[in-house]
Amino acid sequence: MDAVSELLADVWGRGAVFRPTVLRPPWALRMSTGAPLMLAMMLRGHAWVAVDGRDPVRIAEGDIAVVRGDVPHVVADAPSPALSSGPTWTVTAADYCPGGTGPTRSCGRRDDDLDDGPVLLSGAFERRGGLSERLLHVLPAVLVTPAAGSAIPSPEAMTEEVTRTRPGQTLVLERLLDLILVSALRGWFDDAPGWCRALDDPWAGTALRLMHDSPAHAWTVAELAAKTGVSRAAFARRFTALVGEPPMTYLTSWRIALAADLLRDTDLTVDAIARRVGYSGAFALSVAFKRVRGSRPSDHRRPALPSGH
Repeated sequence: MDAVSELLADVWGRGAVFRPTVLRPPWALRMSTGAPLMLAMMLRGHAWVAVDGRDPVRIAEGDIAVVRGDVPHVVADAPSPALSSGPTWTVTAADYCPGGTGPTRSCGRRDDDLDDGPVLLSGAFERRGGLSERLLHVLPAVLVTPAAGSAIPSPEAMTEEVTRTRPGQTLVLERLLDLILVSALRGWFDDAPGWCRALDDPWAGTALRLMHDSPAHAWTVAELAAKTGVSRAAFARRFTALVGEPPMTYLTSWRIALAADLLRDTDLTVDAIARRVGYSGAFALSVAFKRVRGSRPSDHRRPALPSGH
């Protein structure tokens, strides 16, 4: 299995807008599904993806926008939701249940609207395993790629599929979302972090999987080299060349990234998190965390208030 396929093996479309999301300006959709990965594609017209603290990104007809679920964002007809004088509808997880109508009804669609107005196809993707966790660690907050030249059907053909009820439509749309995501990530993958590409290498890829699957194990370069069946020196050179950093440096970064997620998403004690990611206790994790991130674990869990508060 190639690296792209491996990274996406545990990601699949949780649902889609099974009836057309025909949008009459002015409009704005605040995405709040709780899913780790969101996707938006304009089948007709254009839109803007607005993320707090970042410049808005325009998506033209046929463009694919992939947005990490931890990034609050609005898809709107204007660069800033404040510039859209219309109401803002919130899209929740319930809007992506198979067989559901999605935000269609709340956006004012009527049965005679099918041939008029922008059409948005959106989806939510859930994760089932560690591989997709690794993908989320390296994806940019917002990724926009053109659909032109990809394997997905034309916007016209997809509009026809979305706007006309047919047998098996739910299954078809879920598969389409999977195909759209793979198409969007193919181009990005050429410039992705080194470890993504290194997954295809028999030596470095094996070591990466071992470290990702068991971060708490007391890995050494010698043990990783033995697991891959090559000498310690040859393994270290190959890993560093492909990944961009030595094996133990990468392992530390990976452990700290996992710890940061656990600090943000769980109520586990720092000591419990330390042991889960391969450190002897809270003090050892704190030292490593400060060295890598420049702050203590407790600071990451409770971000400092802005000055003046």
